Amino acid sequence: MLTDSEGSRVFNGLPIIVVDNPRRVAGGLSAWFYGEPMRDLFSVGITGTTGKTPTTTLLHQIWTLAGREAGLIGTVETRIGKDILASKHTTPESAELQALVASMKERHVTNLAMEVSSHAIALDRIRGAHFSIVGFTNLSQDHLDFHSTLEEYFSVKRSLFAFEYAGLALINIDDSHGMKLAQNLSIPYQSLSRKDVTADWNYVHAIRDKRGYEIAIRGTGGILINSFLPLLGSFNLDNALMAIAIACESGVDPLLLETIIPKLTGARGRLEEVFAGQNFGAYVDYAHTPDAVARVLEACAERKTGRVIGVLGCGGDRDSSKRPLMGRELLNGCDIAVFTSDNPRSENPNAILEAMTSGLSLAQPHAVIEDRRKAIAYAISQASPGDIVIVMGKGHESGQEIAGVIHEFDDRAVLAEEIANLK
Repeated sequence: MLTDSEGSRVFNGLPIIVVDNPRRVAGGLSAWFYGEPMRDLFSVGITGTTGKTPTTTLLHQIWTLAGREAGLIGTVETRIGKDILASKHTTPESAELQALVASMKERHVTNLAMEVSSHAIALDRIRGAHFSIVGFTNLSQDHLDFHSTLEEYFSVKRSLFAFEYAGLALINIDDSHGMKLAQNLSIPYQSLSRKDVTADWNYVHAIRDKRGYEIAIRGTGGILINSFLPLLGSFNLDNALMAIAIACESGVDPLLLETIIPKLTGARGRLEEVFAGQNFGAYVDYAHTPDAVARVLEACAERKTGRVIGVLGCGGDRDSSKRPLMGRELLNGCDIAVFTSDNPRSENPNAILEAMTSGLSLAQPHAVIEDRRKAIAYAISQASPGDIVIVMGKGHESGQEIAGVIHEFDDRAVLAEEIANLK
């Protein structure tokens, strides 16, 4: 039993090891106990405010399609070969993490794609972990209920990029914090950019059509990859570039990659289409930060031939300062904005809605509907051919937490049901 002095009194009579900070020690001890399994896999850790799940999902798909035995640890799910496990946290506790990776090693997994959250870094869940590559996607306001300032949030993310955890970093320098990170780094890194042709990995071109993007990627060592990326949204160009660059660094042949990329699919609950025979577009997305809301609505605007109708709520007992910012992005990016609830937890849903709309000029078409199902039903009742209805905030989640009780609620299922009710 590993504990601190206070815990030693609770576990009196049991064999214990007393240390000042059990969390800080547990990671390294767990890694030692399981034989440091991460060092035997090509392990990749991806961090950033958004893009972690799509990037790791794409990377896992690439490795699998390339014939590698691949593992995945993240927000939506954990995969060990063909087995799929539910995920409790984006990044597991240190002992669970090392046990998972040891299990992967026993089952001949050779490659691991893993999300690394700021909570996991701050709470020492990744102590003892070592990655072949760590990647940085972007940083914007989130989790300020846990990190007191944006700078502290960035500082925690930045601490992953050290020899303690990895020997190589891949960094999106289109993001201002990514550029800042690259300028003050102690480990070797490669830069990625959609805009800067001098970056180590960049797009020669990315030509959008209704199905996705015709792409040409230039990489290190003269690599040139020409293919078709069947994903919507310019943010998926960032996610794909990171995944493709890491795949190349892991030894996947660029020529093989050209045949794999057209087979890629998006992550569950990330700009995921819901089709129930309707004559308008319907999507769900996990967007729960101001920046993510703006990116998703921009992607919808690119695809629409009519209007964008957005549904959004803000979670309770979380960073409250982002609520009016998310509300503003909803108004700015939609033709019809529908404000609703999203996991209010212990808070009053109407108080959250008031915070979302506080200070906003609500001149354009909008609705404030606390009941999430009714909000979704209202949104689709307004839709005409060529419009897009986008329901944001919950993505892959299957429950709605209200006053400590989790009620069954899946945006994808509710959206499909309410579309069917229109007929």
